[in-house]
Amino acid sequence: MNPRLLLLEDDPVSAATLAAGLAALPATVDHAATLAEAAGLARAGGHSLWLFDLQLPDGRGEDLLAGLRADGLATPALALSADDGAVAPGFLRVLAKPIELAALRRAVAAVLPPGALPPWDEAAGLAAVAGQPAALAQLRALFLAELPSQRREVAAHCAAGEHAPARAVLHRLKASCGFVGALPLLAAVRALHAEPGDAGALAGFEDCCARLLGEA
Repeated sequence: MNPRLLLLEDDPVSAATLAAGLAALPATVDHAATLAEAAGLARAGGHSLWLFDLQLPDGRGEDLLAGLRADGLATPALALSADDGAVAPGFLRVLAKPIELAALRRAVAAVLPPGALPPWDEAAGLAAVAGQPAALAQLRALFLAELPSQRREVAAHCAAGEHAPARAVLHRLKASCGFVGALPLLAAVRALHAEPGDAGALAGFEDCCARLLGEA
């Protein structure tokens, strides 16, 4: 089942663009144009992630989030803002608008739980090869041929506490994940690159590799 996302955005053009980009994850997107509408949808539950614009005609996105948190709702949230340098307490991060849809999907994939998304993002992969499915299939075959050895290298380095060589392998994987549209693995690679000694990050990396290789 695809993850369900709540998007709070009052501008119709921005809302339609963002919703289309999120739907391509794939995901089911509930859209709200006001704080009141978003509050009702959020309290109804069932969302894997909230994405709130910060400046709405009827108030501020961070005030809505604070109210939902006070009600005991712990759904992770990302902020959207057209203001450079905006700060939004309580949100995992602030995404600057306008945002490229591929960057939006990467940001969402990075905060969703492992397994919430399919292992491949078709839209991102096709965008990287100018919409040529045959070229994408060829790249993915090469990627999958190399992934088992890279996976073993990373696991061995992490087990030995060799963080620098682990990061070197992960650094190479970052680019190739983007080229083939392996966004969940890209998110896991970034998390492990940041904390190569973290057992949870390594488990997330292993899980994503297993899914791509048909082991899960």
